[in-house]
Amino acid sequence: MTILAFHNISWTISEFILLGFPCSQEIEILLFVLFSIMYALTLMGNGTIVYAVWWDQQLHTPLYILLANFSFLEICYINSSVPNMLANLLTKVKTISYTGCILQFYIFCSLCATELFFLVLMAFDRYVAICHPLHYPTIMTGQLCAILVSACWVGGFLWLLTPVTLLSQVPFCGPNIINHYLCDLGAMLVLSCTPVPKTTLTCGVFSALITFITLIYILGSYTQVLRAVLRVPKGSGRQKAFSTCASHLAVVSLFYGSVMMMYVNPGSVRQPEMQKFITFFYSVATPLLNPMIYSFRNKEIKAALRKILGRI
Repeated sequence: MTILAFHNISWTISEFILLGFPCSQEIEILLFVLFSIMYALTLMGNGTIVYAVWWDQQLHTPLYILLANFSFLEICYINSSVPNMLANLLTKVKTISYTGCILQFYIFCSLCATELFFLVLMAFDRYVAICHPLHYPTIMTGQLCAILVSACWVGGFLWLLTPVTLLSQVPFCGPNIINHYLCDLGAMLVLSCTPVPKTTLTCGVFSALITFITLIYILGSYTQVLRAVLRVPKGSGRQKAFSTCASHLAVVSLFYGSVMMMYVNPGSVRQPEMQKFITFFYSVATPLLNPMIYSFRNKEIKAALRKILGRI
């Protein structure tokens, strides 16, 4: 009777265990070294862009202010998950508190939403610069740029308020093992004591809306940009415009491709190892590649870096 009564009690868990990358200790050490190098390079690359734009007065233009904010966003983004992942690779106890898990989900996904908004803003900036070059200085003023940048940061965190509120109301009574290296929505929903189809559907709708609406705007903007570029006579101006478009579209393809695979259907956990890889790609690999794709190929950024190195 006592045993039956004990099993009928629903316990609310106070912490989760992040399964991470289940492998031998030797492999975990190898992964720790590899991921640490990637983490350090990401911080250095994006931090260099932020410092270069802040230091060089000639780069205080809307385009480079957006790039600096985007690089700072990448630094925040990678810090929302990688330090905890690295710590778990070196420890046997891979626990995270319930509150910490909800908070990590909110910050990580809010930064993801903010990145989508920034990609839209950067597409808008290139659209105005290339399609309406004569009006660009009067449209993209410093004041408007500051307002749009602030809107991206605030909008990203506001967008996730409903999903995180719904997630915080999901009952978790065990098991508490999350088959991921971070508090991912899909991996958490599968641990719910009872099915939560409304929460799953609502979160899926929010993910799909922000993903596809922003993607449609970006594709529409760059369609207009490419049309305008093709009308420009062959020369350096046309080549530079093509280079700018190609860099942005490369980042858009990397980020949107992986995000759409993951969060349009948050309840899908059929391939947890593939989910880990995709999450790792857009949250770690993409921030590592972005400085090389966006800025280190840019003549103005490279000139600013040479000035900085010359003063050291």
